[in-house]
Amino acid sequence: MRGSSEDDEEMRVLVLCTGNSCRSQMAEAFLRAFDPHLEVHSAGTFPAGSVNPRTIAVMQERGISLTGAAPKGVRQFLDTAFDYVVTVCDDAREACPVFTGIVGRTLHRGFPDPAAAVGTESEVMEVYRRVRDEIEVWSREFVRLTATSSGRR
Repeated sequence: MRGSSEDDEEMRVLVLCTGNSCRSQMAEAFLRAFDPHLEVHSAGTFPAGSVNPRTIAVMQERGISLTGAAPKGVRQFLDTAFDYVVTVCDDAREACPVFTGIVGRTLHRGFPDPAAAVGTESEVMEVYRRVRDEIEVWSREFVRLTATSSGRR
């Protein structure tokens, strides 16, 4: 789970959601951007066929490219040890017993599902931006707290 020395330790984080096409992709990207010492993955309990195009667009507005990102199923991570498994939607939290891998801590921080937004394109994109911004704030705080508690900063 950790690197070869105390100074080189990488914390492993798995972000879980239902489809792994919106919220968990955003969280994975922000966590990676904010802390190069984190090994971050995301997965879905029922992965979608592709990352939501609106998710790609709103992350690009923050200068983060999701090029090459693809939804992954949680089962591919069952043999991987994680320091944290974070669920970002209530459905994934309820389905988390499916994740039987080695986990240091399990956290839940639910965010609204932007894919459920209805209205004009402008209104729907505002929901995506609002959720993105909430995930960005949470990601910064997660990085700050985990870095402080692990003595990495």
